[in-house]
Formats: sequence, C-alpha cells, structure tokens
Amino acid sequence: MAVETAPSAAVDERFIEELVARAQADGLQLTGEGGLLQQLTKRLLESALDGEMTDHLGCDKHDPAGKNGGNSRNGKRSKTVLTDVGPVEIEVPRDREGSFEPQIVKKRQRRLTGVDEMVLSLSAKGLTHGEISAHLAEVYGAEVSKTTISTITDAVMEGMSEWQNRPMDPVYPVVFIDCVNVKIRDGQVANRPIYMALAVTAEGHRDILGLWAGDGGEGAKHWLRVLTELKNRGLDDVLMLVCDGLKGLPDAVGEVWPRTVVQTCVVHLLRASFRYAARQDWDKIAKALKPVYTAPTEDAATTRFLEFTETWGEKYPAIVRLWEHSWAEFVPFLQFDAEIRRIICTTNAIESVNARIRRAVRARGHFPSEPAALKCVYLAVMSLDPTGTGRKRWTSRWKRALQAFDIAFDGRLSAARI
Repeated sequence: MAVETAPSAAVDERFIEELVARAQADGLQLTGEGGLLQQLTKRLLESALDGEMTDHLGCDKHDPAGKNGGNSRNGKRSKTVLTDVGPVEIEVPRDREGSFEPQIVKKRQRRLTGVDEMVLSLSAKGLTHGEISAHLAEVYGAEVSKTTISTITDAVMEGMSEWQNRPMDPVYPVVFIDCVNVKIRDGQVANRPIYMALAVTAEGHRDILGLWAGDGGEGAKHWLRVLTELKNRGLDDVLMLVCDGLKGLPDAVGEVWPRTVVQTCVVHLLRASFRYAARQDWDKIAKALKPVYTAPTEDAATTRFLEFTETWGEKYPAIVRLWEHSWAEFVPFLQFDAEIRRIICTTNAIESVNARIRRAVRARGHFPSEPAALKCVYLAVMSLDPTGTGRKRWTSRWKRALQAFDIAFDGRLSAARI
C-alpha cells in the first residue's frame, strides 16, 4: 500500500504557520529587536557555523571519535553582525588549533551581504551616506557609520572598472550617445557632463557600454579616445550611431568606424528648437516641423523645410540656423523604412535610463569629486530593471526593426554573428 506524503512546501508552510502562531501566543514580536526574525536568524547562523565546524573537524559535537584525535572544539566567542533584520549577536565556534575559517560569517566580518546590497540600493536611489546611516538606525536599530557606508560603496569601483573594460559584441545595430549633467564641487560647484553609450544588441537587448566624465568642451580628440576604447574591447562595427550634435563626434566616428551612419537624434533637435520659441508657439512649430522629419525622401524634406523657413524664419531665425547646421546628420534616417525611422526618431531607448540617473543625481544635489559622481551614476545604472520585465518589453519592441536594419545594411548585422 502506497504511503501518502505531503509536499515539502506544504510541510514548510504548516511549520511556519505554527511558529508564527506560537510567537504571537507568547507575545513575541515578529520584527524588531528580540523579535522572531532576529531569533531565527541567530539560530540559523549558529547552526550553519556549527555545521561548518563539524565539516572542518570531521566529527560531530560530543562524538567520541573527536577525543584525543588532534584538533577539537574549543568553546565559542560572541560576535554581533548586522543583518537584514538588524544587529544579531551570535556564538561562533572555535577550535584548539585556530585553523577554523568560517564562510557563512567570516572572521572579522561584521555585516552579512544583504546589508551591503541594501546600502548600495539606497545609494543608487541618491541617498547620501548620512541619510543611509540615519535610515538604518531608524528602521533596523543598527548603528552604521558614514565611513562604513563609504567603504561599502567604494568597493563597487573595482566592479565598475571591470564592467567598463568588459568585452563587447563585434557589431551593434544602434549605439546611442547622450549625457546627463551633474554638479561637481571642484573649487566651486559647476555642471559637468557624464556621457553614456547605450547599445542595442543583435538580439534586441539593451546594453550600456560605458560611462565617461567630461568637462563640457569635448572635441574630436576626446571622442576618438572613447570610440577607440570601445573598438579595442571588440566592437568592430556599428551600423548607426545616434547622438545630440556632440561636437567632433562625427569626425571621430569616421576614423574608427568608417561605414557607420551618424544620425542626429530628432527628438533632441525638436526640443532644442522649442528653446528658441515662445511657449505659445510650441504646438504650431511642432506641427510645422513634422512634415520635415516624416518626409519620404531627403528632397521632400528639403521642400518642407523651405516652407517652414518662409513661415517661421523671420520670427525664429535661430531655429532655422539650428536645423541648417544639423542637416547633414539629420537626413540619413530618411533613406530607411518606417521601422528604422520609428526607432531612431524616438528617445525612449535612452530616456528611461537617463530618468533613473537624473533622480539619483538630483537627490544628491552635488558631488565632491568626479569619481563620486561616476560612482552614483554607475550604481543607478546597475539598479535598472531588477525584475527583467523591462528587458522582455524592450526585446519584443526591437524584433521587426532589427530585421529592417539587417536588410538596409546589406547583412552586416547577421554576418558578424556567424
């Protein structure tokens, strides 16, 4: 006769329900100092440490095999560690030879990894070290100094260096280059740009290639260094590079990737146009410019732009000059079909990333140095899309456009993937 066994998940659930019920019946709080979660954490950590000691010695506690067999247990020492549920005092076993090296809570370790992750998450949201320290004290009753928090966040710089130098794919259909301005206190507080290169992979995924600090006066030499760095990391070809009229960038692209099409971001061009116009004319100007960037051909776009100039040129000559100066980098996408135009014409690809970065930057106000600003931006980038749902939406949106890219660029995209 078969014996019915309950699923382990159901057993766990009943056990948890019984544990919570007993705690409530005894008047024990679930959270807070001395609460059920703290006590469970203490027992689990101590049990794991005892298990590690057993593995180290090769025998259980009180096992006769351990007597007169060389190394053995030698009592315990108290230690307080900061956990996700607050400070927890644990008993760490010792051995006579002093050769025991615990792994679950290592020697001299005062925080579990979850605490470090919490600090990094709060820092990515723009909280200062003082605010993080106050938050941990208020919510968890844990005293964590600003120096300790700085040590935790500084540790990410090693990871940032590795990330900044990781290998690239051989080809990307599109690379967007944009910047976020941050305030850096270098003698006096001044705006400085942090540039970001965001690529779309051949599979339709979003990949942030790197971050670079500038001084606002970057030219071809600066961009040649940045693009050469990307090429040295394995990026041999970019089908189209989209930017916002960055000086010297088109020349640098021509040196590093001669076949790459440089395209001015149309939405940025429109926004720049509105800066020269009165608020009441924005809608009219947007309506008048739409036939220009939706024209079927470059000749048609030129005709529509001349019509715009006749209507608005006298009132807003600066807008006309802006489009004339950007025309060579504006018209390339007019030769492509609707799928590619739709992707290139929108800034959704990079604006969602910039929005997250700007929230973190605004929360901090200003930074004492360039590395501090880069660290904040890097943490914000690393915290993007933790559930992966954004990645799925992004990939599905790009599928048809990627096919259009491969056709328009004579198979360069698929050839590099073979």
